[in-house]
Amino acid sequence: MTTPVRQHKYFILTGLLVALSFLICLQIGRFPISTGEIFSLLTGGEVPPLTRSVFFNLRLPRTVMALLAGAGLGFAGSVFQLVFRNPLAAPDIVGVSSGANLGAAVAIVMFGQSAAVMTTLAFGGGMLVLFLVMFVARLSRNPSTVTYILAGIVMRALSDALIMILRFFADPARELATMDFWAMGSLGNITMSNLITVLPFFIVGFIGLTLLRRQIVMLGLEDDEAKTLGVRLKSVRLLVLALAALLVASIVSQTGLIAFAGLIAPHAARLAIRRISFSWCMLSALMGAFILLVSDSLARGLTALEIPISVPTTLIGVPVLLYFMWRRKTGKV
Repeated sequence: MTTPVRQHKYFILTGLLVALSFLICLQIGRFPISTGEIFSLLTGGEVPPLTRSVFFNLRLPRTVMALLAGAGLGFAGSVFQLVFRNPLAAPDIVGVSSGANLGAAVAIVMFGQSAAVMTTLAFGGGMLVLFLVMFVARLSRNPSTVTYILAGIVMRALSDALIMILRFFADPARELATMDFWAMGSLGNITMSNLITVLPFFIVGFIGLTLLRRQIVMLGLEDDEAKTLGVRLKSVRLLVLALAALLVASIVSQTGLIAFAGLIAPHAARLAIRRISFSWCMLSALMGAFILLVSDSLARGLTALEIPISVPTTLIGVPVLLYFMWRRKTGKV
């Protein structure tokens, strides 16, 4: 078991890695910006107007979004894994990501690929699927974690079926390509207005889950144990899932679907903190931020053309999961 001193060391190390990757991410792109120029920009020094425009209008909002998206997906992923007591649980386990994908697909096919409409419908689709999952789960006399998982699988299958219908009628030259690109995720279109749109929902979801940290940890216990400790399972589980889904929906409505980020960050944190606690959730958020900042840097720097963000997150995620599986087999996790 990891001691408190070692936990603090992991938090400090991961925090430093996040800060370093954030600085590097600010510099990489078709228009490189040096460390000295960044320092001048932040201290009011003299820099070319084009550099100032690129930094404040594009590079800084994109990098902050990568930080928030990684932290939010990693945090939500750990909450889902804890609440569902399932190491394979991810932010799309209750269908939020699939609902957001469906909303974006509807916007692309029916509303002319308007960015504002796509964002609105993606967010609305994610939250609508969440409410449907809650409704289906409540049809059971005694909703449990398994009930929510099954309801999420049903809603995800329904969303995917509707997306396939939309793909069938989509214009292959324009709409189909946009749907595919959105489904692979990208931070290329993030501006300050996108960031401002996400921020209120992100803050509500993140702070809400933090305030419920004691109840979240208790939801990771068996239902009988949690009830003994005074947790109102139905209402607390519903509120926690709603806040986690709000966090995810606010992110993917702007970035598109990002593969593996919400799954591998909790596993990476678990390799460091072997005791499941709220500290593990917070470290998962830091790990997620680091992973997505590195992935965004790779997406812009690996080739001349920017690649979808899900490509580097998958390339990072697969080895991490394989290593985690090997550690579990050897009894080290």
